[in-house]
Amino acid sequence: MSRSSRKLDHMEHALTTGQAGTNGLEDLSFIPDSLPNISYVNLSMQTSLGSLQLSSPILINAMTGGVAEAEDINGKLALIAREKGLAMAVGSQMAALRDPSLTKTYRIVRQVNPQGIVIANLGAECTLEQAERAIAMIGADALQIHLNVMQELLMPEGDRTFEGYLEAIARIADQLTVPVIVKEVGFGMARTSIRQLVEAGAAAIDIGGSGGTNFAKIENRRNPEAYDMFDTWGLSTVQSLLEAGEVNLKGTSLIASGGLRHGLDVAKSIALGASAVGMAGVFLRMVKTMDTQACLDRVDRLHHELKIAMVALGARTLSELGSASVVIGGETARWAEQRAIDLRRYALRKEQM
Repeated sequence: MSRSSRKLDHMEHALTTGQAGTNGLEDLSFIPDSLPNISYVNLSMQTSLGSLQLSSPILINAMTGGVAEAEDINGKLALIAREKGLAMAVGSQMAALRDPSLTKTYRIVRQVNPQGIVIANLGAECTLEQAERAIAMIGADALQIHLNVMQELLMPEGDRTFEGYLEAIARIADQLTVPVIVKEVGFGMARTSIRQLVEAGAAAIDIGGSGGTNFAKIENRRNPEAYDMFDTWGLSTVQSLLEAGEVNLKGTSLIASGGLRHGLDVAKSIALGASAVGMAGVFLRMVKTMDTQACLDRVDRLHHELKIAMVALGARTLSELGSASVVIGGETARWAEQRAIDLRRYALRKEQM
């Protein structure tokens, strides 16, 4: 199967294949503030990822490119990003590095949004030279390196060796002039991997938990010889954020992604340590099913939902939201006990300040 056909399959299955499992955010409950003493109009949603300054914590996460049909999708996504001040990552650019005729399917993002924050994307098998070319292709402000071991293993045509990835990431992070973001594609991250990436110099880590687009399930639908026992592989978004909470991040920013659907999900993710959140499926469905104005209105609603939570918690800034008290129960609490994660420190944070 050609790369173009595979990418089309991925887009179609991302819209039609259901998610397996949950992102765990339903196990979180905030402790409300009945006397917040703040004003909705004075809230700030500014945040940062390494050296990048963002006006919103919502990032349009990597989705597509490398196939003709992606040019229109990326153009629409870039327009939303431009109008609403969102950072945006493109899909893997390896296809365009191999076939320059596909470059336009990525370059459209910078053409539509010349002043915005645009993030390049390659797999962990990339070289420094390929990273530099991907950044130059779209005038990128950062490079996202994605990790997708299980997806590759389930693809008949996928990679079978993953040696040297960490060393390559460290080398690229050291040599590039833009920040490096390392992203899981939906299988979550444990503390060991997070700690290794911090030491390797990643400016930000997208923990990419389960609960959103399920690439194991997608590959199993594409493959006549399915290995559906792996459909629920990995850690949830919440489990991954809790794992990150056990690591000295040394200034490395966290991005939460994996099935986030509304502003309260955004607020919960920030309360567990994320500086920003990535959404992919939400935006892909928007541009495939809504007109432009409806898409822009939907982003306004996401921001409004986040601000409702902020006011109800007495948080003027995302930094203050990150200190909100949150109780974690359900399956997540049972799992955290096995991983020796003390959840009381999240439940009593604000009271102990």
